[in-house]
Amino acid sequence: MEIELKLLLDPVDVNRFRRHPLLKKHALNKPQSRQLNSIYFDTPELYLKQNHTALRVRQVGRRLVQTCKSGGQVAAGLHQRPEWESEVSGAKPDLPALLGLIEAGSAVARLMSAPALAERLQPIFTTQFRRTIWLLRLPSGAEIELALDQGQVIHGDKTVPISEIELELKAGDSASLFDVALELQNSLPLRAANVSKAERGYALHSPQAPEAVKALPLTLSPALTLEQGFQVLMHNCLAQIQGNEDGVMHGSDPEHLHQMRVGLRRLRATLGLFKKFIQAPPEIAMQLRWLAGMLGPARDWEVLAASTLSDAARRRPHEPQLEHLRQHAASVAGKHRHAAANALASRAYARLLLSLGSWLEGRRWRQQQSTEQIAALSMPLKKFARSKLVRLQKKLLERAKGIKRQGPAKRHRLRIAAKKVRYAAEFFESYFPFKRMRPYVQALSELQDLLGVSNDRNVAGSLLQQIAEQHPELEPHCDLALSLLDEGARLRSSKIKRVWRKFAELAPPAKPD
Repeated sequence: MEIELKLLLDPVDVNRFRRHPLLKKHALNKPQSRQLNSIYFDTPELYLKQNHTALRVRQVGRRLVQTCKSGGQVAAGLHQRPEWESEVSGAKPDLPALLGLIEAGSAVARLMSAPALAERLQPIFTTQFRRTIWLLRLPSGAEIELALDQGQVIHGDKTVPISEIELELKAGDSASLFDVALELQNSLPLRAANVSKAERGYALHSPQAPEAVKALPLTLSPALTLEQGFQVLMHNCLAQIQGNEDGVMHGSDPEHLHQMRVGLRRLRATLGLFKKFIQAPPEIAMQLRWLAGMLGPARDWEVLAASTLSDAARRRPHEPQLEHLRQHAASVAGKHRHAAANALASRAYARLLLSLGSWLEGRRWRQQQSTEQIAALSMPLKKFARSKLVRLQKKLLERAKGIKRQGPAKRHRLRIAAKKVRYAAEFFESYFPFKRMRPYVQALSELQDLLGVSNDRNVAGSLLQQIAEQHPELEPHCDLALSLLDEGARLRSSKIKRVWRKFAELAPPAKPD
């Protein structure tokens, strides 16, 4: 199992990195450099890529080494994945030798045993880079291979540069990788890298616009403790957040920003679910609020321009002022999105991810806990899931009292309560009978979506008021848009009542499977 942390390093900072005191303090040897040239293989239809597998042959001096990497997970730049490698006699993969290393009957073994796979393999792209290696030993006893890679990924006449640091764990705790990264980042603008060299090569081979990444489905093991479950959920949320980074920074599809914000909300909801047992450090909580504050306005303005005002303009095509208003909102949304993209490129965001990684991998919350509190972390996650859902459901029912007469502020609190129940239900869904849990989650999702649309109207009203105050000439346009929004609000209010009655008849399943 390869465990490594990848960090992007601007080429202009390479000399500063080489002089970093950390290298002199912890290095066991002088750095060693070598040229590494690799050919990545796949079928014409990219069979291996479609199955989340990379296969390469790398020249290391006079040796040729084939390597297969498959599956695994990535969070906060930490890559954990199984890896198999062996020497080969030529510049082509030797599948029988590789299969001799892979557990028989495993998913990877079946994948690599596909009929005529060897005959269909062909070079897809190459990487050429200079690797400089330091072996570090930390006071904790952890040993880390630190590699500086500089070169390029090549496909035909297209190239992308490689300038990155890889911290590979050789012995000790994976949290030590983040400790080294944070020490380096004190003086270098490093960023966590979730994309491997292989993924960059495939992007050169088959350029595609990045797809918005939704939350990955969760199937929780019945054997998980509360603490282990917390780590699993946090990594799931981080994967959704980081999976949408590229789309927010370099794309224009509003869905990337939406899904990144959802991932952040799910992560903060996870912290809320477990706060009785695990407390986030104040600096991490503050950084998460900062990130939410950067993504929130961008998302609000994009919803106003791309959804709310677009719908209004379609309903009233003979009112050109609505389209004029939409264009103005789109311009403001663009500025906020640019600010959000800059935030993701900042050292503050990089430090947030590395700090989260260090805290999660090192279970740093234990440092402030008593023996009794640490013991409580070993309770079965399934037991915690049931009791938590019951408490959240009770709070939601209290928030819904007098739903027919609730104003915007109370509806907003109801929406937040519904969202917390929905996230918890989706997190723990695999623990409960499907026939009971699925209708509950679906009804809850319908309720939250309706409350979300209602909240969008309230946010839109606030943003339109801002436009009217800053641009008096647009005030009549804003008044027209608000009148159209109010028409829809009356219809939604009656629908919310019907959906609530349907949901209130349901309850969380009595007990886990």
